[in-house]
This record gives sequence, structure tokens and C-alpha cells, in this order.
Amino acid sequence: MAEGENESPRPRASPYDEAVDALSSLITKRSRADKSNKGDRFDILYDYIKMLDLEEPISKMKVIHVAGTKGKCNVLSSSRTTFLTYLEITLNSVYGSDTDPSSITRFTKGSTCTFAESILRNCGFHTGLFTSPHLIDVRERFRLDGMDICQEKFLAYFWWCWHTLKACTFIPLFCCLLVNMDSAKMRQVLLKEWPECGTVLEEKTSDDIPMPGYFRFLVLLAFKIFAAEQVDVVILEVGLGGKFDPTNVVQTPIVCGISSLGYDHMEILGNTLGEIAGEKAGIFKQGVPAFTVPQPDEAMCVLEEKASQLDVKLQVAPLLDATLLNGLHLALDGEHQYLNAGLAIALCSTWLQRTGHNEINYLDQTNSLPEQFLKGLTTATLQGRAQIVPDRLIGAESPGDLLYYLDGAHSPESMEVCGKWFSHAITGESRQQNASNQRQENSTQILLFNCMSVRDPQLLLPRLINTCANHGVHFQKALFVPNISVYYKVLSSALPPTDSQVDLSWQLTLQNVWENLIGIEKGRDARDGDLVYEENDKSKESGVRSCENSMVFPSLPIAIKWLRDSAQQNKSVCFQVLVTGSLHLVGDVLRLVKK
Repeated sequence: MAEGENESPRPRASPYDEAVDALSSLITKRSRADKSNKGDRFDILYDYIKMLDLEEPISKMKVIHVAGTKGKCNVLSSSRTTFLTYLEITLNSVYGSDTDPSSITRFTKGSTCTFAESILRNCGFHTGLFTSPHLIDVRERFRLDGMDICQEKFLAYFWWCWHTLKACTFIPLFCCLLVNMDSAKMRQVLLKEWPECGTVLEEKTSDDIPMPGYFRFLVLLAFKIFAAEQVDVVILEVGLGGKFDPTNVVQTPIVCGISSLGYDHMEILGNTLGEIAGEKAGIFKQGVPAFTVPQPDEAMCVLEEKASQLDVKLQVAPLLDATLLNGLHLALDGEHQYLNAGLAIALCSTWLQRTGHNEINYLDQTNSLPEQFLKGLTTATLQGRAQIVPDRLIGAESPGDLLYYLDGAHSPESMEVCGKWFSHAITGESRQQNASNQRQENSTQILLFNCMSVRDPQLLLPRLINTCANHGVHFQKALFVPNISVYYKVLSSALPPTDSQVDLSWQLTLQNVWENLIGIEKGRDARDGDLVYEENDKSKESGVRSCENSMVFPSLPIAIKWLRDSAQQNKSVCFQVLVTGSLHLVGDVLRLVKK
């Protein structure tokens, strides 16, 4: 028998997996912190738009364009103004007297865009929303009427853009090299073989235009989707910065918004808030109104200067007064969301006004919200931000025994807000059980954590530990795991095989930091030496490194299995697992527990 005759054929990749693999090929291994990313041949985007015949459709789109900082930042560090006093009173009425008004915003631009889309959808408009990043499936970035684009439509638009751009870039350039033929002659050959590409090949290509990179392709795909679907409004979230972001090819948005600004991506955007604000203000367009939220003086001065240069009417959107919700709650949890909601209200009101829909407007009202606005604010959805998800395997037998509290916080300030949210959430559940005379379960709090190696765990973990401790919450164990997702590969909804040779040195570093911090909290001196590991046959076999207060797992699925086994073996205990430190980790957990 010939060698390999008994081998079963490899399963063929699905059409969707093939598209995801093609998309991954556009990701360079260039570090995201590489300064050469800044403004790298920005003008070439207009060539791509021409190739895809999107010039006219984009010019007709009624766009809300939003920039800001991903992650929470200190935005009210200047003097305590009247607005700050109002802010403090409003937040304290909702979250209690321990709320710090100087640290209330995170995931600002994504939340603002999500609120805006929900408001306008509930006003009856056909909406298109583009956000980033995705957590589980790349289709999350493209939402039509509040829903992720379906696979069928995604594949149709994806391959249309892919093949069109390939015909315009790859074929003319590389075929010419392969057959030693000049570009004009090669175009004649291509036109003979593929006459349907005539217009594209004849008029729109040049030999020095490569395929767009990963994020640029996604933005172009978003424009194609929204143009083909003929949406009434497009809400665009800037990916990084503003001035050189691919979304900034929009020349005539209806209104622009800049959410809270903070120190992030400083290696690209600048080392001061003024420099960062200047990059964000790059989305301002001549005469187009814009809104922002209270900013540090350094950032606000730059925004106002840039607005003045372009004759932009820049206004500060007020915080949403919680009493306007008529006893309901914002759909996105967290005290910071009242600022994001206020910005979304201002953007939507201006959009309605400037597009001639004056029958629904909130800008000039102070004592009530239109019903459509109210419904939009209280029904919006955004995964991975202050989200509570029960484990489906455990929940089928005993609901609530294993709960994941998911929040993609990854900065020191956002860790503090995350800790407050988690503490309020679990104590709120306990109060609800008491009020309804439900069976009171014992509970234990577990931390499931990872962060990028460019983050400093000495800054992140103490903020989380101290914030939770101040609310009477202490973690019994911290679990450190490597992410499944990586920035240079797009995953489909299916999980990739676990890497048996994964490097755990970073997770062991996190564990060492954690053990020292917990030791100090318990009144012990920080350790300078090696950790003492608790070893047994089972941990050796699974590759788990266990200490007194923490465990390092070689993979996330093994950690999830440990949690599920623990929940099943302790049925009288509710396991409350805070998942944070990385949006990649949050997405990986969602992918596993929602299967």
C-alpha cells in the first residue's frame, strides 16, 4: 500500500474560513507600536476608493464620525468647575458617594458610537455602524440595523472588494514582472481574458499600488457594505488617532465627535495630551459642527484651536442627567457611560437637525428625552464591556453557579473603574437575592487575567486589588493564561488548536507580581526570591503552575475546564470570575463559554 494511502483527507476549509485566511494575509508582522505606521501613504486610500467605485457613494453618506481614546482616562483633572460639581452630584445619585468624578470614562468612542446607532435605529433609520476591534468574529465590526452582518452578505462584499483590488494591484504589477511584459501590454492581455474588469484595469491602476493593509481593507469593506445596503446613516468609529486614520477619507460628515482623551498609543500619537488632541482633531472638517466632552485644559485648548482654524463650531456635550431615564438604566453599565450617552445625544440631535428631521430633536430640550432616544439608550448592546455571561455548560444544570464578568480594561485607570463595576455588580446581586428571599449562595471571586507585555502589571494589578478591597471584595485565586487570539491572525468563530509549546514566561511574571501584592495585602513583606509552587501529579500532567494565591495555565481552555470542574464539585458555591486585562482575552472567553 502506498505511503499515506490510509490517511484521511483534510477537511476542506469553509468559504468563511477561506475569507478570514485571506484577510489575515493582509496583516503585517510590523509591531503596532511602529512609528512608521503614522500617515503611511495616506493618500493611497483615495486610489483604493477609486478602484472600488466608492467615490460618489461615500460623498453621499450621512456620516457621524467619532474619535477618542479607547480605554478609560482622567479627563477632569483641571479645576473643579460648576460642571464638575454637577457631574459629581449626578454620579453620586446613581452610584453612591464614593464615585470619583475625575475618572469616569473608558471605551468611550465605541460606547458613544453604539449609543448613537441605537438611538437613530429607534428613530426609524436604516443604520450602518463600523467599530473596532472585534471580540469573536470580524463581522462584529459591521453592523446593519444593530445586527452583525450575516455571513452570506459578508462573503459577497468581501470577495468583491478582494478580487477588484487584486485585479487592480497584484495582477498588473506582478504579472508584468513574471512575464517580462510592460504594464500597458499586460493590461491588454488581462482585458482579453477578463473583459468585465475593463473599466477598472484601463483607468484606475498604477504599478506602485499594493494591496491595502488589514485595517484599511476593513474600512474600505465597510464603505462598500454601507453603500450597497443603502443605509440612511453611517456611524464611523476611528481606529487609531484621527488625522491619518483610514476612516478620515470622509470629507463631508454631518457631525463629528471627540470623546474623552487620554494617554494611549503615545508612540504614534505623541507624548502629551496636546499632541494627542491634535491628532484626534484631524477629523474636523471645514464648517462641520463638532462635539466633545470635558477635557483636560491642555487637550481642550488644542481642540478649540483646530476647530477655530476650520470654522468648526465646537461644543461641549453635557453629561446625561440620570433622571431623564425615567427610572430606567443605560444599557451599557458603568458610571462612565453617562458621559458617553450625553455625547451620543448631542451627535444624534445634530444629525437629525442637519438632515432635515426636525420632528425628533433633543438639543433644545432640558426636561425630557424623546421616546426613541430613551429606548435607544436603554437597549444598546456592546460585547466585552461590563458584560455578565453565565457559563452555558454549568448554567444548564444550575444557573448562576459560574458567572463571567467581562471587561476589557487594560490601563491603570480603567482597572480601577473595572474593579468598582465588578464590586457593585456582585454586591448588587447579593442584595437582590436577599430582597427576593432567594437561596443565598456562598460566593467566591476569581480573577482570570492576561495583558500585553507592553503593559506594566505593577501599575495595573494594584489598582484592581485595592479598588476591590475597598469595596470588601477579595479574590480567592488569580488565574493567568496566554491569549488564544493574536494580533497577526484573524480567527473565525472556531477555536484554533492549542499550542503545546506556548511560552508562559510572561504569565509567570504576572503571577510573581500577584503573589507579592497579595502577600503585602496580608501583611507580609514582598518576596525577592523564587515562588513556592504547589505541585501534584495532576498539575504536573496539565502543566499548571500553582501557588498559594494564583495559578498559571498553559492554555485558556484548560483554565475554563478547571473553573467548570470547581463549580461542579462545589455546587453550593457561586463562582464569580472577573475576566479583564485584554480585549483579546475577553473575546477568547466569550468564544469558549458561548459555544
